Amino acid sequence: MIGVVGGSGFYEFVEGASEHTVDTPYGAPAAPIAVGTIGGHDVAFLPRHGRHHDYVAHRVPFRANIWALHEFGVTSLIAPCSVGSLQADIHPEQLVVVDQLVDRTWGRADTFHDEPPVHHQSFADPYDAGMRAALVAAGHRTGADLLDGGTMVVINGPRFSTRAESRWFRDMGWHVVNMTGYPEAVLAAEVGIRYATVALVTDYDAGADGHEPVTMDAVFAVMRANVSRVQAVIIDAITHGHDQLVSAG
Repeated sequence: MIGVVGGSGFYEFVEGASEHTVDTPYGAPAAPIAVGTIGGHDVAFLPRHGRHHDYVAHRVPFRANIWALHEFGVTSLIAPCSVGSLQADIHPEQLVVVDQLVDRTWGRADTFHDEPPVHHQSFADPYDAGMRAALVAAGHRTGADLLDGGTMVVINGPRFSTRAESRWFRDMGWHVVNMTGYPEAVLAAEVGIRYATVALVTDYDAGADGHEPVTMDAVFAVMRANVSRVQAVIIDAITHGHDQLVSAG
């Protein structure tokens, strides 16, 4: 089954959705799993932050979310998110199908392997190539302004970056910044779920290149204005790129 973990606005695009509660060894997930169909394919949806944005980024129950989706039978997970731009040529309202990740979080439970036997997860390529290709192709079909590739640095939140931090991230050559991409991606890898992200650029991080520093209100305004574009890409990918989404890249 294909899964989507993201904002609650996706509910209305899952036809005939029914809700399912899943218990996990890591507590309750952020919300029940809604299961319906898109393009004739079964899709499971889970709002990452809860139905009403109940969890701030560093408090999202990542392990419970991923475990619940895995237990429910999800094998490929699309994870839309919002990001700030770190580079002058990446602009708000663009979409980025990232291909690399840098973790700058701290204190988050980021593994299912706290106890023996010892397990070291391969994570050189956090995002599945086949799923990325399906999302990029969907972006082209829907006419989205979409960038193929980029490195996303994940910060802890809930605060935004300082100017010095943002400048450092940019100088490192990283492309966008986000608060939820880790440990979600590595937890999916640990349970064998293929994973890919399509990121909506909402702002220039910390006022990069002379722009006004980011605010929460500005981020939410761009998200509301563009959520339908993100949904269109995901729906097209599921409808027309199903085989790529469910086959290892």
